[in-house]
Parts: sequence; structure tokens; C-alpha cells
Amino acid sequence: MSNIKTPSISRRHLLQGTAALAGASVVNLPRSASAQAKGKVVVGTWGGDYARLLNKNIEQPILIPAGWEVVQDQAGDPQRRSKMLAERRLPRGTTDVQGLSALNMHQMDVAGVVEQIDYSKLKNAKNLLPSMKYPYGVGHIYSGKVVLYNPAVVKDAPKSYKDAFDPKHGNKLGIIDIQYQYTLVAAALAAGGTPSNLDPGQKLLLELRKAGARIYPTNEAFAQGMKTGEIGVGIMWKARAVQWQKADIPVVAVTPTEGALSYVSGFVMPKNAPNKEGGYAYLDAMLEASAQENFAIDMGYNPTVTNAKVAPDLNERIGFTPEDIKKLVDMDYKYMTDADVALKEWWDKSFKG
Repeated sequence: MSNIKTPSISRRHLLQGTAALAGASVVNLPRSASAQAKGKVVVGTWGGDYARLLNKNIEQPILIPAGWEVVQDQAGDPQRRSKMLAERRLPRGTTDVQGLSALNMHQMDVAGVVEQIDYSKLKNAKNLLPSMKYPYGVGHIYSGKVVLYNPAVVKDAPKSYKDAFDPKHGNKLGIIDIQYQYTLVAAALAAGGTPSNLDPGQKLLLELRKAGARIYPTNEAFAQGMKTGEIGVGIMWKARAVQWQKADIPVVAVTPTEGALSYVSGFVMPKNAPNKEGGYAYLDAMLEASAQENFAIDMGYNPTVTNAKVAPDLNERIGFTPEDIKKLVDMDYKYMTDADVALKEWWDKSFKG
């Protein structure tokens, strides 16, 4: 296990503090006619629910009325990271901020393609949890990786990653393609490995594929499989479980006995962002209490600012117990960064292929 220490690694402190290019779709969001034009902000993001809620909770109510034109450049994070790397020698890139996991933010910092954040430019930084103030990015929302199951399909309630990744589930086990990094680590924990020893997990994943495990391209496709009963078990962020339960998808969330993998989604700014003023405006808007509160309601993710108010009943559903917090598992960022190319190649060719 690497002994690298960065603010992005301390998930326990975080939670205690709150008890490719091809195929990328672009969404143009018009300014309010009454607002004085300030310029265009290009936001790299995943598509689906996250992109929709960025628009609903940040862009439409805060940025567009203030005069900003917002363009979403939607694609998976591997494609967007590749795009950032390909554009690094250009004087001007094509995006102003990029939405990435904490792990991927770290990877882009190591690659030398992201700006170091000047927190004096963010009026809402005073409310940001200390562990969300990465030198190279800003934490937006957080949750943990739990086991999900449909009681109508899986009769014996799983209690662990090991139970979820049992070959006996056959084609009733669903695996999400875009979650490959976290799936590899969760499988390693299920098989007796560690966040920096994934070999046992890779062997287990090959067994699961042979047994018939289904691979879904996106979180939304996985949810549809759960809804129809095509699958009955898998792993996903607890926040998504809350969101899907609200949509009447029959899933139950279980914090795994191995300890849940922690997850933070945030934003970085490319060094060659064409509109850094607009990038900072976006970062500040996402930290507004109203935006953070609505993400908790709409998507089930925990706020990263201390002035966001979450109703007690909602906090009970999206948060974690003190015991769960003590057992949270951090990714080994250095290991995953060093091994990412090889792991993605293994995932695409050996596991998926």
C-alpha cells in the first residue's frame, strides 16, 4: 500500500466532518435574456443523471441568470482524460472545468495538466470541508460504494462484496463498465486482496464473467437491469441507491462488511482552460448551499460544504454510521495512477473481451 498522503486520501476525516473524444455529446445551455453576457463556460462531464442535475441545480438557477453561457461536453471520464492529455501542448484547450473522481483528479495532477486551485477566488471556499480542498481540484459531492440487491431476485441478502461477487449469481450479477477502477478494488477486497494488490480480484472477475455476469455500459443501464429483474445484485454508490429507490427501482443498499470504498466526485481546471474566470465561477456556483442541498435531495450524495442543510431523515439514508465510517476503505491513488493504463487494457481485452 502506498504511503502517499494527499488531502484526497482522508475519506474518514471527510465523513466525520459531516456526521474520446468521439461520441462526446455537447449540450448548449442558453443565457437568460435579461442577464449581461459574461462569456462561455465549457464543462466536461459524464452524461446521464449527473449532467442533467448539473444543469438543474447549478447552471440554470445560478450561472445562466448571472450571464454565463454554459456548454456541457459529455463523455466518459477515460475519454475526457485522454482529451486533456492530448490537448496539453495547446495554448488553449477546449474545456474550462472537468468533472472527475478524486482518483482521476489525482491522476491528472500527476500528469501535470491541471491548474492548482486559487481558493481565494472562491467565496464559498470558507464553507468547504478541509478534506475537499485538493490543491488541484474541488470536491463536489461524496458517497461510498455499497452492495445493492433486489430482494425479489436475490433471496439471501448479501452482506459483503464477497457475497455480491459470488459466481453463484450467474447472469443475475451486474457490473458497470464505467466503474472499472472501483470494481477492480472491490473485487480484490472480496477475494482477500487489498487496494494495492488487485490480482485476487482480477481472477475473481474472470470467474464471474465465465459464470455469466452481465456488463452494463452506464449507471443508468445498470439501474434499468435492476428495475426489470434482468439482474438482482451488484455494487454502486449509496447515493445512487437512494436516487433509484425514489424512482421505485426495487433495490436495497448494504454497507459491505469489508468496509465501503469511499468516493468523491469533483472538478479540476485544465492549465490551458480558455476561460479560467468562467471556470472559477462554475466551481463557486457548485459550492452554493442551495446547489449542494438539491444534489443531496435529487441524487443522494452528501454535501461538501458545512452550510448546506440536509434533513435528518435524508441524512439517515445517504450517510454512514460511525462504525461504517471507521471501516471506510481508501483507494491507493498512487498505485491506481501508476497501473491505470495496464488495468484498463486488462479490463477491455481480458475481462470484457
